[in-house]
Amino acid sequence: MLHNILTKMKRKTALAILATAITAVLSPVKAARPLEAARDTLTDDSMVIIESVENEADSILANWFLQEYTDMDSLCISRSHNIEYPDSVYIERLAALPTVIDMPYNQVVKKYITLYTEKRRKLVESLLGFGIYYFPIFEQALEEEEIPLELKYLPVIESALRPNAVSRAGATGLWQFMLATSRSLGLEVNSLIDERRSPIASSRAAAKYLKQLYGMYGDWHLAIAAYNCGPGNINKAIHRSGGKKDYWSIYHLLPRETRGYVPAFIAANYIMNYYDKHNICPVRQTSIPLVTDTIEMTERVNLQQISAVLGTPIDMLRELNPQYRHDIVPGDIKPCHIIMPLNLTYAFIDSKDTILNYRAEQFARLKTVQPSTYESSAGGYKYHKIRPGETLGGIALRYHTTVTALKRMNGLRGNTIRAGKNLKVGIVYDTASKDDGRTITKTGADGKTGKYYKVASGDTLGGIALRYGIKTENLKRANNLRSSLIRVGQVLKIPVT
Repeated sequence: MLHNILTKMKRKTALAILATAITAVLSPVKAARPLEAARDTLTDDSMVIIESVENEADSILANWFLQEYTDMDSLCISRSHNIEYPDSVYIERLAALPTVIDMPYNQVVKKYITLYTEKRRKLVESLLGFGIYYFPIFEQALEEEEIPLELKYLPVIESALRPNAVSRAGATGLWQFMLATSRSLGLEVNSLIDERRSPIASSRAAAKYLKQLYGMYGDWHLAIAAYNCGPGNINKAIHRSGGKKDYWSIYHLLPRETRGYVPAFIAANYIMNYYDKHNICPVRQTSIPLVTDTIEMTERVNLQQISAVLGTPIDMLRELNPQYRHDIVPGDIKPCHIIMPLNLTYAFIDSKDTILNYRAEQFARLKTVQPSTYESSAGGYKYHKIRPGETLGGIALRYHTTVTALKRMNGLRGNTIRAGKNLKVGIVYDTASKDDGRTITKTGADGKTGKYYKVASGDTLGGIALRYGIKTENLKRANNLRSSLIRVGQVLKIPVT
């Protein structure tokens, strides 16, 4: 019986090998030369590993989204081993993909497929999870330029779908743009913003650039290769080949990494579509905020302010807005956009003034400064009578200043203060010029005098509160306001602090 089983196994193996050989010789590879004809050029036995998959996936697996919002697909039966197939199966599957770009198969492509299915299985699981969020963004940009949607898998080999990825050469973002290229495509890069890291902005630029490259060569394989190494290197290889304009014909004349770039792209298309055939389980997003909305900001705000007021994890805001290099959204310089989960956009709008005023003295941009030798000619200081239990830090926060400034103003060496004493908390300026006649003093029927403010064009509730050194919530409470909406000409009561 054992002899019969072994005989059948040998027979099946022989048939598989024979089928592979026949297919390699007789079956036309999709728009590419058969393996035998390409043998003289495809001689790279030592595969060039694309940088994005060179390292293990540990850093990607540590991503906040994967840690907090994913679990393994319970329908996947096994993750323990890969299933290998004869060449004829890979050829058939690649040919079945609904793509405009040809997906030919050869031994170089096979090596990259093996890399993904064996050594980088965890990486593929993560990429499939990230793709739920990123691929629709890529597809929209590609669709706008009317170029093949299968190009959405280029960032898989460019950056392993990491918006903050930076290559050894300095290429940055999902689509790995060099600084000069990104600026030529209209992407903004400065100390505060790097749009190479923005999924939306960089995808539009990449689609535009790929369309330009295809216009130069009329061949998608050459356009993809030029995206990797630049048109100059492609033009050199074409010239050295005697004018051949086919990627596989100039393969041996290309830079070393570019020789692996198109095969890796084909392999990425394969694994993103046939991962289940190799027992690879995609991580499943459980509550990742896939439904997002965009808010335009014309004020300066820090992502940490939004996080603190709305109780939103700062890492989530950073993942959704990776273009802001230091959490600063410089809406005061030019209109900026913040991407947020849809369920938080209304909370943001309702709490906008509170967000902008939260720890404003820490996050505000320093526009003017007084040297330590400055003396006010307006005559005098504003004082605060210290109450039991108060601290310098609390008083500084109340009057929108710093502990250092209070100590310097009052000649204090330490942080000890005594209740009942008067503390200088600011220089008194000419309030008439400050208020522009909009501060009103009224005396009520009870004989008590109150301060009021007449709303002018451009005023916000938060700005008025900051003007008088009070909290926005206290101003709303004093005027029975349910929201932060105010109108020009409205008279607001200024509560006594």
